[in-house]
Amino acid sequence: MTIATELPAEHTLDRGADQATPSEAPITMLNPDFPFSYDHYLAHPDGLAVVPPELYGTEVAVIGAGLSGLVTAYELMKLGLRPVVYEADQIGGRLRTASFPSAPGVVADLGGMRFPVSGKAFYHYVDLLGLDTREFPNPLAPATSSTVIELAGEKHYAATAAELPEFFHEVAAAWKAAVNDGAAFQEMQEAIRARDTARIKQLWNELLPKLDEQTFYGFIAASESFKKAGFAHREAFGQVGFGTGGWDTDFPNSILEILRVVYTDADDQHRLITGGAQRLPEALWNHAPSGMAHWPEGTSLASLHSGSPRGAVDRIQRGADGDLLVRERWGRETGYPAVVTTCQSWLLSTRIHTEEALFPAELWTAIERSHYMQSSKTFVMVDRPFWKDIDPETGREVLSMTLTDRLNRATYLLDDGPDKPAVILLSYTWNDDALKWLALSAEERVKLMLHSLEQIYPGVDIASHIIGQPITVSWEADPNFMGAFKANLPGHYRYQQRLFTHFKQDRLPEGQRGIFLAGDDVSFTAGWAEGAVTTGLNAVWGVVNHLGGSSVPGNPGPGELLDELGPIILD
Repeated sequence: MTIATELPAEHTLDRGADQATPSEAPITMLNPDFPFSYDHYLAHPDGLAVVPPELYGTEVAVIGAGLSGLVTAYELMKLGLRPVVYEADQIGGRLRTASFPSAPGVVADLGGMRFPVSGKAFYHYVDLLGLDTREFPNPLAPATSSTVIELAGEKHYAATAAELPEFFHEVAAAWKAAVNDGAAFQEMQEAIRARDTARIKQLWNELLPKLDEQTFYGFIAASESFKKAGFAHREAFGQVGFGTGGWDTDFPNSILEILRVVYTDADDQHRLITGGAQRLPEALWNHAPSGMAHWPEGTSLASLHSGSPRGAVDRIQRGADGDLLVRERWGRETGYPAVVTTCQSWLLSTRIHTEEALFPAELWTAIERSHYMQSSKTFVMVDRPFWKDIDPETGREVLSMTLTDRLNRATYLLDDGPDKPAVILLSYTWNDDALKWLALSAEERVKLMLHSLEQIYPGVDIASHIIGQPITVSWEADPNFMGAFKANLPGHYRYQQRLFTHFKQDRLPEGQRGIFLAGDDVSFTAGWAEGAVTTGLNAVWGVVNHLGGSSVPGNPGPGELLDELGPIILD
């Protein structure tokens, strides 16, 4: 936790709501727009659905081998269908892990790197595949031995939030008051703990029309607590923020986006995947589940594809026989009764020639109005975690996890032990801050970042510890992504509602059925892996129902409960 959250810390990975009273139950990412318990859905002993035997082996195209695409393909395979996965680049999508060439065991997560324990559907797969996790060293988290906050040239060192000056506690109190007074924060968290879907929907549906057109900044500026505190408190809140650090790059976004994060503790209690986040999609690709319908033991997505997914998709259109035709960049074309697209939705109009008639005009509008956040990271490998050395004059660590208003904005320190090479994430930035790095080479970025850190830590020779070449990424420059993740602007709720509910197609004309959208940008929790997982499960439900299958008795799927629990239509 950082200085602007003072939330209870009793949530744990292994304590479920079924073993606890509502007041003790953990917060989960039970999203208020659609509070469907995907973790319970996944845990049902009879599985997700059944497919008629005559459909066994039916091919379904899945475009994109990121987390959402692979969850979709994995679950379709378990049901006896044959997913055909297409991928333009590499398995993993934005769960992309890079190794330093001179030390392949030392890694840097270029995309998703920290995963909240409240994301129970995500951790279903982490646990299923036996992946190790450990606490991520966020600012002021227990895994972080020290944090430095440097604003306007003034430096504050702390091992815990209690050691920070009173000013920062005033900022924390103002934010806590703002979300309680203006967004029923405490009531919503109580309802989420209890999985009281009626109460969640009551609270959220009352807030939606009031807050839909409000920015994050407008919300805090209009709150009595921040009005009383003054501009300096709002400025510090933006630069230091809550959970993972400064959020002023989110100030223009809808306050609804922020509330979804804080209600569900998505910005708190993060863990990383040992060996890198890409291990999860790679494990899904290679895992052979037991007890599958139709497929023999030992079958995996990798074996169904002879070890490699198909290539980049160039076109999607409706064939004369009603099938959906998917053409690869180099010309191979295959027809399918159903297609799931998990790529960032912009690509359906910019890189994939998608027949316009496949989607309603209002859905195309929602796709085109999506607002993506830019994001940049730069990593260096160092000879050892030297930052844990103690300065004899101050008695403090020589370098700390750092939040600053300088170019770097946030610097993270990552290590696997005292006698091994370690990694510094010199800078993690979004939006305007990320664009400042876009035109610079990796070496130029590192030089500027080191210069900023030298102002905060004079006399600490970080450069002397760097070994190997830096690793950097600007997601907005990647033609297969054009941004890191989606964040709705004010007034965009209507667009998100259309995108999210598209998987239930009973009201669509025949010519617009059979193609399904999935991916975290289709979810209401864009930027979090949980949204990639849950929209993939929505797509599985949609495909099964489109082909003639059904949910299993006693385990209704998201489509069965969408009308009851789903996002409301504002107009």
